[in-house]
Amino acid sequence: MTYSFVVEPLAVQDFESEDERIERCKEWNLLPGSATRVKTYLYKRQGLTLPCEIIGFVDNQTVVVQFENKQQHCIHPAYLKEMQTASFGQRAQAAADARSEDPAEAAGEELLENQPVEEVRGEADVEGAGSAGAAGGDTAERSESGIAAEGVSATETAAPAEKLRKPAASKKKPALQLPEDKLKVTAVVKEFTTVPNHFSDNDDEVIIYDNVAIEGHELAIDEVWSSHSATLKKLELKEGDPVSFEAKIVAKKLSQHPVKYKINNPSKMKVIQPDS
Repeated sequence: MTYSFVVEPLAVQDFESEDERIERCKEWNLLPGSATRVKTYLYKRQGLTLPCEIIGFVDNQTVVVQFENKQQHCIHPAYLKEMQTASFGQRAQAAADARSEDPAEAAGEELLENQPVEEVRGEADVEGAGSAGAAGGDTAERSESGIAAEGVSATETAAPAEKLRKPAASKKKPALQLPEDKLKVTAVVKEFTTVPNHFSDNDDEVIIYDNVAIEGHELAIDEVWSSHSATLKKLELKEGDPVSFEAKIVAKKLSQHPVKYKINNPSKMKVIQPDS
C-alpha cells in the first residue's frame, strides 16, 4: 500500500552515525536530553496512525521519515512532535468539523488547496512554521511540504500576483551558484552566539566562521555559520581557531545576523595546528 499524501525528498542528508541521529533529534526537541536511543514516532493524518522512523533530513527544519512500506516523507520537526500528543487527532477533527459547518471557509480552503506549492527557498526564515503545523488539515499539509518551513503563510500564498511582483526597474543580483557536493573548507572561528528558536524554550547555539576558503572553487563567500552541535562541542573550539572540515554549503541566512550561508552536517572538522 502506498500513501498519496507523501512528499518525497529530492535529496536526503544521511546521519553519519547513530550518535549523530540521537543528537539531531535532541536538537529538534524530538528526544529528551537524557535519551540514549531513537524511538519510533507516530504519524497521524485523516484517521490514520502510522509508525515511522527518522532516517535523515533535508535541512535543519525538514526531517525525513520513513514508513513501514519504505516510502519517505518530508515533515517539519515541530509538527512531528505535535503528532506525538494524545490530543492531536482530536484538534484536527474539531478543525475539520468546523470547516464543514462553514461553507464560506470551506470554499476558501479549496482555493488554497488548488494553489501551486512553492519550492523551499534556501534563505527563508523559520518563523511561522509552528503555528502552521499546529493548525492541522490542509494548512498543516502545506507545512509538511515546505511552505511553513520557509515562513510563508497560506494567506501570502494566495495573495494577488501584483503584490509579489517586483518593480521592473529593480535589478537583482544573480544568485550564487553553490556546488551540490560536499566541499573541503578551511575557515576561522569568528564568534559563538545564539539565535531564537520559536519551537523551544531555549535559544539555538551557533558558530560563525570567517576567512572562508573552499578547495577547488572561487566563491564569493567570506562568512558561514553552523549549529554548535554536541559533536562540535567535543572539539572545544575557541574564537580565532583555524579549522578545516568537509560540508555542503547552502544559502540560508542566519536569523538576526548578516551571514547568508550555512554549512550543513560538517564532518572531519579539526583545528589546524601551526607548522612546527
